[in-house]
Amino acid sequence: MSSAEQQGVATDEQGLVAESALSVDLGPDAVGLRFETPERVVEQRDVQLFAALTGDCHPQHLDERWATTSPFGAPIAHGLLVVSLAMGLVPVDPRRVVALRHCDATFKRPVAFGERIHVEGTLLAVSEVDKHHVLASWRWRIITSAGLLAVRLGVDVLWCNLDETAADPSVLRVPGVVPL
Repeated sequence: MSSAEQQGVATDEQGLVAESALSVDLGPDAVGLRFETPERVVEQRDVQLFAALTGDCHPQHLDERWATTSPFGAPIAHGLLVVSLAMGLVPVDPRRVVALRHCDATFKRPVAFGERIHVEGTLLAVSEVDKHHVLASWRWRIITSAGLLAVRLGVDVLWCNLDETAADPSVLRVPGVVPL
């Protein structure tokens, strides 16, 4: 089962997102488009794996005794792990996302082990890059199961519109962008 299917998003026979607020062409008329993802639990194991992968072994994340004496009073997830998990929750059509161009995070509160998060997003602006590509500027909010704002993100995505006149997106060339 694909990640999109696990999130309850319809996929086509190739496993690509078939029905989602984020599987559409984006133009100026799409500004205001909103989405909300399913929840995901942030597990202690996620934090341990992230620390091993990144080398960020700060005791705030890994040492329960140390963390209980910190201002947070308990171990918490890495902020960048929370952002990474949020990226994985958003059901984008991979044929449309050419590149993440900018991400600006403001961390508002920690996320504890066992806490659930989800993402709420709003499309703020769409700027034409060329005939088939736009820069989509989003505001994402990572919300905890208690309804509290954990992280506020500004996310700019180079987006491929797949209208009938577009060529195969895998062969489109955008100046300054390395295809994925």
